[in-house]
Amino acid sequence: MSEAQGPRIGEDEWVARSGENIERHRLLRLADRVPGWARLLLFVAAVAAIPLITDDGYINVVVFDTLIFCLLAIGLNVVVGWGGLLDLGYIAFFGVGAYTYAILSSEQFGLHVSSFAVLAISVVVGALLGLLVGLPSWRLSGDYLAIVTLFVYQIFISLATNGNDLFGFDLTGGVNGIANLDPFDLFGRELVVAKQGIFNSNYVYLALGIFVVVFVALYLVNHSRIGRAWRALREDELAAELMGMPTDWLKLLAFAFGAAVAALTGSLFASLKVGVFPETFSLTLLITVYAMLILGGVGSQTGAVLGAVVVYVFLEALRDPDVSGWVFYVTILLALLLVVRPRWMVAGVLAATVAFGFVVHAIAGAIDETWTTSAGPDADSVTRFLDAWVVIPATPGDARAIAYIGLIALVLFCTTVKGVWRWLALVPTLYLAAFVWENIMSADPDVTRFVLLGALLVSVMVIRPSGILGERRVEIV
Repeated sequence: MSEAQGPRIGEDEWVARSGENIERHRLLRLADRVPGWARLLLFVAAVAAIPLITDDGYINVVVFDTLIFCLLAIGLNVVVGWGGLLDLGYIAFFGVGAYTYAILSSEQFGLHVSSFAVLAISVVVGALLGLLVGLPSWRLSGDYLAIVTLFVYQIFISLATNGNDLFGFDLTGGVNGIANLDPFDLFGRELVVAKQGIFNSNYVYLALGIFVVVFVALYLVNHSRIGRAWRALREDELAAELMGMPTDWLKLLAFAFGAAVAALTGSLFASLKVGVFPETFSLTLLITVYAMLILGGVGSQTGAVLGAVVVYVFLEALRDPDVSGWVFYVTILLALLLVVRPRWMVAGVLAATVAFGFVVHAIAGAIDETWTTSAGPDADSVTRFLDAWVVIPATPGDARAIAYIGLIALVLFCTTVKGVWRWLALVPTLYLAAFVWENIMSADPDVTRFVLLGALLVSVMVIRPSGILGERRVEIV
């Protein structure tokens, strides 16, 4: 007689199916077996090789900015991922570090302090502010702590914006910020931002060196008694306190470490941008860093780096309309391959969508020729196909809003029905998505980038709720 399937009495269901879950994410498990030092070496080698392969200034700037976001992500991971504290004022520490560099390395007060000294001062200032902001965590947690830290962020923005008249002093330059900062001073030798109009790739190696130092330092902290205590605090604060752990001080340490990394990153960021302005530290930046951490996996240091690389490169690629179109349609195809079962039905759905599009295009052209456009003779084959398939009115008017609302309604409808009705609804949904993209989203890349980022996050969370490299937590109820 065969044993009954499913978990036994007293055994958690997720634990009973752990073998199935591990098999489902075999590639991710194999990645976890790679030693941390090997992953760091591969990352460092890949980044260090880019300036050697290309002297394109834009690409090297993207690499530098990516390293900045990697530092921000691993710093936020200390507070949120290891300490389990929801900090919505994190970008304020980033801004404090940037303004520290601007005040100490510019003509604002006539100070021109050595860059490494400014970095050290920024770390100390950031850590002290982190300790101060972390004090409410002794009595607050969860949403209440998040509101308090968000209030701290708003205080920083107000001070940065109105700091041109602070007790009679011009501290921050107000809305105009502080410009003409000193470039980074490397042992008495200034690193110019650009050489003959081309971005100085030495800044990439500078950022990479600082990233390696911070990454290794946080790795060692995470594997120390403090790191283990942080994880215990994250999982169950009451249990950690009953075991004799100083939970209040652990919270302050988490805030201090995260704030110090953010302030250090802010100073490094300011040294390249040669100017600091309040609008740089917008709420969008905070959301982006959180998206990086969530995508890579909260609590995973490597995941935070991976999330920063994926998200920032993804957002930069979508700045180019030609590239963003490919990203959109490839994302649709990958979503179909992941969602549609059996997979051979994907070909049928795509074929039906293409046929449906040509029919709609022909009907729209017969009704009014201005509803369709034709590609020029110099257009590539993909552009000619899209112009002959998607209805692109010369004057869309209210059609864009109607299509956008209709697309949302169809997506919701597809999630509520099953069987043949879902297959029938999926065809017009895909076509309407192409219509919305070609008529609305491609014309506004700044908004489109974050819409697609949201879609990417939702897709990853559906497939792997803990993030790409995040660890699943087992809760036995």
